[in-house]
Amino acid sequence: MGINCIDAASLQRAFLAAARELEARKEWINELNVFPVPDGDTGTNMSLTIMAAAKEVAALENPNMKDLARAISSGSLRGARGNSGVILSQLFRGFTKEIKNVDAIDTTTLANAMVRGTETAYKAVMKPKEGTILTVAKGMADKAMELAAQTDDILEMVEEVIRHGDYVLSQTPEMLPVLKQAGVVDSGGQGLMQVVKGGFDGLTGKVSDFKIPGETADLGPSRTEAVKRSEIDTADIRFGYCTEFIINLEKEFGEGDEQAFKSYLESIGDSLVVVSDDEIVKVHVHTNHPGLAFEKALTFGSLSRMKVDNMREEHEERLIKDAEKLAREQKAQAKEKAAEPEPAAEHKKYGFIAVSCGEGLSEIFKGIGADYLIEGGQTMNPSTEDMLNAIDKVSADNIFILPNNKNIILAAQQASSLVEDKNIIVIPSKTVPQGITALVNFMPDLSVAENVANMEREMGSVKTAQITYAVRTTNIDGMDIEQGDIMGLGDHGMLAVGKSVEGTAMAALKAMIDENSELVTIYYGSDIGEEDAERMADQARAQFPEAEIELQCGGQPIYYYLISVE
Repeated sequence: MGINCIDAASLQRAFLAAARELEARKEWINELNVFPVPDGDTGTNMSLTIMAAAKEVAALENPNMKDLARAISSGSLRGARGNSGVILSQLFRGFTKEIKNVDAIDTTTLANAMVRGTETAYKAVMKPKEGTILTVAKGMADKAMELAAQTDDILEMVEEVIRHGDYVLSQTPEMLPVLKQAGVVDSGGQGLMQVVKGGFDGLTGKVSDFKIPGETADLGPSRTEAVKRSEIDTADIRFGYCTEFIINLEKEFGEGDEQAFKSYLESIGDSLVVVSDDEIVKVHVHTNHPGLAFEKALTFGSLSRMKVDNMREEHEERLIKDAEKLAREQKAQAKEKAAEPEPAAEHKKYGFIAVSCGEGLSEIFKGIGADYLIEGGQTMNPSTEDMLNAIDKVSADNIFILPNNKNIILAAQQASSLVEDKNIIVIPSKTVPQGITALVNFMPDLSVAENVANMEREMGSVKTAQITYAVRTTNIDGMDIEQGDIMGLGDHGMLAVGKSVEGTAMAALKAMIDENSELVTIYYGSDIGEEDAERMADQARAQFPEAEIELQCGGQPIYYYLISVE
């Protein structure tokens, strides 16, 4: 049985069902991310964005369309995180502008709202790219306009729109080679499809539980919080399977046999322990090929108590537990900090906000003039509301924001559009070294426009490498990458892939340095000891004597080294 219109109560249920669906599917959407870095995952960012709106929507009792539209738009705008979250909030913003003045939504209004949402989202992105969430949104909006002229049945229309949206999504790998290479569809587009499908289930009654999980909207990304990795690093796990067994000897196992057996095991693994007596041999070895160890052992007798553990999986589980613990600690610290009264700041002509993670980097930003730091970065994308709160704390006529991450720029720009009493300038720094360079080159005697041009020009001359680990197996820029490999990410793609942190960092440096390079700054992270960092810097000085090499403690998580070359 079809329906011809959607009233406010029905839309409220549909939106809450959409939020629940996206929340339930966020990890699956995260896995579609092409780049194998531990980043601010698409599914997590989109879920946090819609959950911020869902919290406001759920609080409305007997809503009218205007109040509901305001809750959806305001909640998602302020809660938007990451590029995908900001785009989703813009889709909602345009959609709600179209519906806020009607009592009920028919097929024509629904189609117009989808078109307006798509147009608003496209305008929010400086350089829209096809093969993304924008393409999927436009495909569904165009289909909705076509169907609105053919039917008054909203369910029939939405079902067909979903079918077409799935088709457009399936074509995204043909539009973006990187998706085709990785064998996945666009993660943002998939997230949008889950939103629409969840809303449809809410309309049809397939979903009847519209309760929003208690703290979901308040939690940061559970698996993408800044994590200090534990003492065993996956990058250092050259051989991934801890293999143990006992050989029940059926043949002679003399000293020569034992030495030969040990030599074989050492050729396929490490961390070897072999203990033998007259009847049994107990074996422990780390290897990538447990079967080969078993086969060799079988030449001496039968096997018992065989045990194989995947150490990388165990380590990832520890990382997740560490992340959850750290997230709880950070949340408690944030509450304590928020409760502390802050002295009123002297009003200034210029103020500066920087996004930073790591004590060392934060101290650097403070030392060069940052007035307020937002904790965040690649693994913690601050929301638009985080930006607005920071702006409130800085007493200045003109406030420069340094996002220092390409996935945070849109949220900063969205925040700037919501501020009326201050002039907000977003300097589109994509990396921490770019942000540092931009701030160092600010000149108080220049005008805002002159400073923007100067800061952007100077940060554009900085080359950046980020040394981190791969969270999945893939192929990027023609390089085969295994989960746990160390990657050197450059400004425009992959610079190097290897098994060791230091080796990969040096390979990345080699790819960056040329005859014009004068200054190299190496910021070492929380997982790198000072002694190891000094050794790496000394190696760089020996290999690149023409450049000045500086070493700084950045203290950043996840990224072993941040390297800038000027």
